Amino acid sequence: MKTAILDSEGKKIKDIELPGFFSIPVRDDIISKVLEAKKSKQPYSPSPVAGKQTAASGKVVHRRHVWRSGYGRGISRIPRKIMTRKGSQFNWVGAEIASTRGGRRAHPPKIASMTKELKINKKEEEKAFLSALSATASKKQVALRYGRINEKDIKELPIVVESKIVSEKTKQLLNATEKIIGEKLFQVAISKKTVRSGKGKARGRKYKSNAGILVVTGKNEKMKSNVFDTKKADNLGIVDLAEGGSGRIAVYTEQAIKDLEEKISKIKK
Repeated sequence: MKTAILDSEGKKIKDIELPGFFSIPVRDDIISKVLEAKKSKQPYSPSPVAGKQTAASGKVVHRRHVWRSGYGRGISRIPRKIMTRKGSQFNWVGAEIASTRGGRRAHPPKIASMTKELKINKKEEEKAFLSALSATASKKQVALRYGRINEKDIKELPIVVESKIVSEKTKQLLNATEKIIGEKLFQVAISKKTVRSGKGKARGRKYKSNAGILVVTGKNEKMKSNVFDTKKADNLGIVDLAEGGSGRIAVYTEQAIKDLEEKISKIKK
């Protein structure tokens, strides 16, 4: 399988032979399974001693003839702290437990339940990564992910460009990208940030943004602009390629293709 290397004007410079992993069948089931295992959650919980920092010393005793007993006072057997006292007469206030003022929560969220990592087989993880790479070279998968475009709007996949493009500044990079991938695809591929509708604005998630295009560079290349998501080939993962669905629009530099081939050959050994 061959593909063309494009310059900043979108014109073909030469053809290269693509590695075999760009033409393997896409396994969406395995991709979904691995993405589920890769999900992370920000742990949150109240302080372990929240509501327990009181002078309440355990349950009140309910035996006769015992000093500081609750026997015969018509009070419940909950932890209490002494506010005032006069001899053996106490002004008690319930403390610590969930039903009392300033007490702990009954069933608070626990960090231990949020830090458990799902295990995944190495071969499945490898298969999912290769499938996600292959999906970026499939017109059918890309069109399925982006509902606004058809397969006819996509020129050629995967999109491979010359390495010089990474050194261009923002304005030139945007113009070059539009020429390379086409106007219709560019409208979908550009990252957009919008204000969320509804109550979510008041709950710490005012903005929402789409994934946009992913530029994969070689390990020794560095993008001058940060207008697109960028990832080096040796650090590329399945979350970068397939979060939100397989078939993300990705642009590879010529050096990135070589580095990916080297990376995958090491994995298979």
